[in-house]
Amino acid sequence: MRKKDYKVALVVPVYNEEETVETFVKTVFEKLASEKEHLEIVFIDDGSKDHTVSIIEKLQQEHSCISLIKLSRNFGKEAAMSAAIDLVTADAIVPIDVDLQDPPELVLDFIKIWRDEGVDNVYGVREDRSSDTNTKRVSSEGFYYVFNKLSNRIQIPSNVGDFRLIDRKIIDILKQLKERNRFMKALYAWPGFTSKGVGYVRPKRVAGTTKWNYWKLWNFALDGIFAFSSMPLRVWSYIGGCIGFLSLIYMVWNFVKTMIFGNDTPGYTTLICVILFLGAIQLIGIGVLGEYIGRLTLEVKGRPVYIASKVTGPLANSVPQGLNSTCVGVSYNEKTATVKKVAKDAGATQDNKLKTQTKNS
Repeated sequence: MRKKDYKVALVVPVYNEEETVETFVKTVFEKLASEKEHLEIVFIDDGSKDHTVSIIEKLQQEHSCISLIKLSRNFGKEAAMSAAIDLVTADAIVPIDVDLQDPPELVLDFIKIWRDEGVDNVYGVREDRSSDTNTKRVSSEGFYYVFNKLSNRIQIPSNVGDFRLIDRKIIDILKQLKERNRFMKALYAWPGFTSKGVGYVRPKRVAGTTKWNYWKLWNFALDGIFAFSSMPLRVWSYIGGCIGFLSLIYMVWNFVKTMIFGNDTPGYTTLICVILFLGAIQLIGIGVLGEYIGRLTLEVKGRPVYIASKVTGPLANSVPQGLNSTCVGVSYNEKTATVKKVAKDAGATQDNKLKTQTKNS
């Protein structure tokens, strides 16, 4: 049984979502009214260029439970989620999409399972993806299948996204992971602990348009596979062995054929095909090596995954003031700048008073 004075943070990454933010907040308060005293909403603005931030700041004036982590530029959703994991201090967090494709009312089931059954990772399972295109459904199922076959002991349930409730013990472990190439779906599963799925039907967006396209999804899938599997490297040893074995058979066959029937005119087409085939195999192998080397370069450089330029709302009181570094990111709580400026001005005023008194005396 969890403690009675728990706090659950709805973690909401946003990027140019001015059309959906107000609707999201209104829906959350309607659907989760019974848990309102235990909830806080934390928006992570990923460098929006529209009025998203100003709308959130307006909502903060109306609702005291809304916080904002503003990233200095667009770092990507995985970086935004990393910022939330590092900075949010609630007993549990629920990553949720602002477009309401993740039904807020399902959070009630998450909290009930988390509290009553003691499950540490309660995730939503998309039972019906009719709102997605056929191409997206097929590619998604294919990715989960390939990832689970290639990954090193990490299994992601099919049709499961970021929408879930994560207990504080898992959050604290995720905060210690230093990798820069972050694939959050697998990172949520990596620590282990107890988990349980809750089925739901994924609806369409309430407004706006998705910021994902097939090219981004393809690169996202590659990031996940290369981050959690060395099989793409190992497979080239097997491919090389198979090609070498076939080449040996072909060489023996040509030798026997020449000894029995003599040497006929060599085939130009066959030679060109073999050269092109082996050249393509070598280039693909080099490309796979390049993918890993590129990611190794990012890890060695150790650049921050995110830079939070501002933290406002209730969360600002729990985030260390001034410049704060985590394992993978940097945050700046500008509250300190104001405090220091006020203190400096007050000190300067006091010095002026003392100088004036000394001069007069």
